[in-house]
Amino acid sequence: MAIARALARGERIFLLDEPTAALGVEQQAKVNELIANLKAHGKTIVVISHNLEHVFEVADRVVVLRRGRRVGTRFKTQTTKKRLWG
Repeated sequence: MAIARALARGERIFLLDEPTAALGVEQQAKVNELIANLKAHGKTIVVISHNLEHVFEVADRVVVLRRGRRVGTRFKTQTTKKRLWG
């Protein structure tokens, strides 16, 4: 609902904090589809997640934080989940 309101207001940037937490597999797929549609329409989406499977499905770029500090930035095409997790 909040995303629909933001779209109606013409927002260009969306911040999603753990958008797939506590969702079933089907609902996670729908969230991923929504993110893909927003990206296709030129929207910027920032996703905060501990779930690397989800991150690698939707992200173009990954920023890794440890204790609130950025310790790395990688394009998804130039890294792996194993390299990010350390």
